[in-house]
Amino acid sequence: MATRWIGISKPRRLVCDLLHFAAKVPSVPVQRRMSLEAVVDARDALNDRPSWTAIFTKALAAVSDEFPAFRRAYVKWPWAHLVEYDTTVGVVTFERDFESESAALFGRIKNPASLSLPELTKILRDFSERPILEIKDFRRALRITRLPLPLRRLAWWIGLNCTRQRARHFGTFGVSVYSALGSESLHPIAPLTVVLNYGVIQSTGEVDVRIVYDHRVMDGTTVARALRYMEDVLNGPIVFELRELDQDAVHERASPQPAMSPSNGF
Repeated sequence: MATRWIGISKPRRLVCDLLHFAAKVPSVPVQRRMSLEAVVDARDALNDRPSWTAIFTKALAAVSDEFPAFRRAYVKWPWAHLVEYDTTVGVVTFERDFESESAALFGRIKNPASLSLPELTKILRDFSERPILEIKDFRRALRITRLPLPLRRLAWWIGLNCTRQRARHFGTFGVSVYSALGSESLHPIAPLTVVLNYGVIQSTGEVDVRIVYDHRVMDGTTVARALRYMEDVLNGPIVFELRELDQDAVHERASPQPAMSPSNGF
């Protein structure tokens, strides 16, 4: 049987390093089936619709503001302890083409709860469409993959276990979704305290939403309550914001257009 040798590319090195540290996290998934018909209807009423990733990222940021455990992390330096951050930093996974290969890259968004859904959607679109090497987060991650294995693993360890570096480089929570392709991951893993994943959103608004959490930091009952709170956020403040966007669009269309200046004989 013929074979060929394939070297480990930069994107594959990045994933291998991530999995190396993710494997050390005792992660557990908790799932809740949510009914988001009001969100679906409010979003469908818009011409310029915010992305579902933006909607769920903002909702998870709101949950993190309400549940302090979602802003905590288990770190090992100078000894094992938990650290709690006062601001959320969301990390969203993006699939990009890099050097003729599909690459999973990660973009950070500071304090997503403070951003409007159009602002979040624009940030996510930039991560998806701008040239890869123009994006600081992507460029830095790919630069680290050029290091020898021991130095790469050391850089990751420092980033994950030093209090200041962890939130700065890895964020406080992750969002990893590919339900737009008709599939979903049942247990995504990452070296983070919290990772959000959701399935295919039905036309009725039914969707399975799961949070994978670090059991060293919190227990499943906390996550179950947080998922219930997230459903309330989605059907409350998020729906309200979507309807406000619709009203703004209506007012903009209804506003009188400025009179055209008279032509100069033409």
